[in-house]
Amino acid sequence: MESRNDQILPNSTSDSNQTSTDASTELTTSSRAKRKPVKPRSVVWDHFTRFVNSEGELKGKCNYCKKEFCCDPKKNGTTALRNHLNSCKKHPHSIETRQAQLSLQNTASDNNVNDLGTLTTWKYDENAIRKALVHMIIIDELPFRFVEGEGFRSFMRAICPRFRIPSRWTISRDCYDLFIEERSKLRSFFKKNCQRVSLTTDTWTSLQRINYMCITAHFIDNDWKLHKRIINFCPISSHKGEAVGRAIETCLLEWGLDKVFIITVDNASSNDVAISYLKKKLANWGVSVANSTYLHMRCMAHIINLVVQDGLKDVNDSVMKVRDAVRYIRSSPARLKRFKECVLHEKIESKSSLCLDVPTRWNSTYMMLNTAQKYERAFERYESQDPMFKIDMGENGIPDYYDWTQVRKMADMLAHFYELTLRISGSRYVTSNLFFSEISDLAFILNQWINSNDLYMKSMGERMRVKFDKYWGDVDKMNKIIYFAVVLDPRDKFEFMEYSFSQMYGQEKGVELFNNVKSCLFDLFNEYKKMYQSDVEQLNDNSSQQLSGSCTTTGSINPKPKFFLKHHYKKQKLEESSGFDSKTELEVYLSEAIQEEKEDFDVMKWWKINSERFPILGKMARDILAIPVSTVASESAFSTGGRVLDSFRSSLTPKIVEGLICVQDWIRPSNVQVNVEEDLEELEKLEEATAKVATDEYAIISSTPDNGHNTPPMVSKADPNNLNIEQILQYVKSLQVIFEQYKTQEEASLMAPRRREEVSIDTSRTRTKAIQTQSKGKDKSEKEEPSDDVPKDADWKLGRAA
Repeated sequence: MESRNDQILPNSTSDSNQTSTDASTELTTSSRAKRKPVKPRSVVWDHFTRFVNSEGELKGKCNYCKKEFCCDPKKNGTTALRNHLNSCKKHPHSIETRQAQLSLQNTASDNNVNDLGTLTTWKYDENAIRKALVHMIIIDELPFRFVEGEGFRSFMRAICPRFRIPSRWTISRDCYDLFIEERSKLRSFFKKNCQRVSLTTDTWTSLQRINYMCITAHFIDNDWKLHKRIINFCPISSHKGEAVGRAIETCLLEWGLDKVFIITVDNASSNDVAISYLKKKLANWGVSVANSTYLHMRCMAHIINLVVQDGLKDVNDSVMKVRDAVRYIRSSPARLKRFKECVLHEKIESKSSLCLDVPTRWNSTYMMLNTAQKYERAFERYESQDPMFKIDMGENGIPDYYDWTQVRKMADMLAHFYELTLRISGSRYVTSNLFFSEISDLAFILNQWINSNDLYMKSMGERMRVKFDKYWGDVDKMNKIIYFAVVLDPRDKFEFMEYSFSQMYGQEKGVELFNNVKSCLFDLFNEYKKMYQSDVEQLNDNSSQQLSGSCTTTGSINPKPKFFLKHHYKKQKLEESSGFDSKTELEVYLSEAIQEEKEDFDVMKWWKINSERFPILGKMARDILAIPVSTVASESAFSTGGRVLDSFRSSLTPKIVEGLICVQDWIRPSNVQVNVEEDLEELEKLEEATAKVATDEYAIISSTPDNGHNTPPMVSKADPNNLNIEQILQYVKSLQVIFEQYKTQEEASLMAPRRREEVSIDTSRTRTKAIQTQSKGKDKSEKEEPSDDVPKDADWKLGRAA
């Protein structure tokens, strides 16, 4: 019994111990459950956010770059977070500890050979490289697929292997993001530095058959620098005037530009409706000047284009002969090569390339005649070396001495209009002060032609004078703002205008028109005086207060009295000498002597210096001198649009097209001029390369059998230059079989410019006539196909200057 009790006692004791242990465990657990969570004490949590992901892992996210790191206190800790905090690029208080490299960077102008550049520091920045890549894509008009090309990737692996090349989709997004960023900067620049804007606008139909409208803003900033910015390049529903007016209104509202001074457009009737629509809107906004009387400005370049086209309606036979001769030379690489040999034998130093004109573009006709007359001796030598030249051109079709004399005279006549168009087509310098001087000189030249003894020059001058008087013959129908620009040029003022009116319209009518223009100028000045008089007075009061404040605060107790005396002395002298109480700023400006005519005279610099003397007149000059007299600034954007939207990139959306064209205009250096005409030297190089390739293809085709049909004779490369007439006729006949086989390819190549098709048809007709003359026994039912030797003329791309 005792032993049994002894056995039971230890078990009961262990049970009691177990019970007490469980109770203590429960007490500890309950106490832990009631304890509040401890707040993280590390400083890294001021820059990171803790969260639990979908897998149940505890992580920390950077508040600046949003990168995630594991931060479990038992596994990871906060070391990784602390290291990232020291190297985070978006951390506003981070300190760059990596050492930079020295680099010798070239300046913006690489033309100076002696310029060694500047020594700067460089460090690897992927974002900067990516942004530079976007700039290159936009400025050089490269396709987005360029970044995926093997050549570019191998180039980047060689110079910067660390850079991760983005895809074309990423590049397209980066380009549009840059457009948004630059647009925001430009909008803020308009608010701070723009007083009023003058607009130029034009429409264009792209390869996608989408109507685009370009709007360009011209203004002078506070530092008296002329700016040109494309603010819109968007699709438009139609070319009707109301649609154009609403599109311009929408653009102005988006940019916050309600103070519009002048809108320069071409002579389309729809633009008259658009201007009338905008006049009502500006009147409703209460920002019009002179009740929008001077809002509509007609493009000077377009009017000159109409004047010259009327004069060239009846082209004389000499011009036709030179055009046919140039077409004949350019229609074959072999002929072009032989002609260049003639140029070398005649020792003609001109490097200009023969260019064929477009009959509807007078500037291309001038360039063709001006270039061809330099090679007169080469044409005469070519006549003796190529027997087919006489056959194709005919006995009376080759230009002779009389024809070249007429061509030189025609080139000299067109040179006046060509140089005039180039002068007024600038967008980086002031052109409004040139308008009246140019049209007065043009009227003087036309009067000389009308009084000439040369019948052709006389008739041409009379036709041009009729069109000239339609637009510029009546001063009342013209925008008088062009006369105000001449007055605001300190080299001219009113003296030149009074003399020009008497020469153009007669003494009596000239005096009447002069008084009318003078009255309108004073009315416009009085309106500017009402708008800005309070601002000028407030500015003068603030400057006086600042001057007196500086006098009282400079010395602690005893201010220097000489500042007061100097201020009152200067004010008294200005009132006595200039007489501002009795004369207005405009009267004082006109009473002063005109400036000397110098080549380096800068009208903008003069007004920048004298705007303090004429504050109200300076604001008026700032708006008038910024007026563009032509729409070339907007039309040049269509040349860029044609290169951006080519046949290989016709799927770009209008949104991306607007971004590319606008950003290219905004980030392009201001000293880069827009070329109105093509670079003829580049065209000549391309032409030589094309001629070489065409000659090689010609030799290959001539040695290729006809797959069982009539096999053409084997002709070597040198044979076309040394063939007689019979061999040439036989060769041309054999080529007809080849052209029939490649008819599909030929039709596809003729789908490009319509002028190329006309050139090929004219050439084929001339050759067919020669063949029928020499071979009467041949089958007359054969019809010669257009020659494949007709080159793809590069000069059809010559940009119109108007």
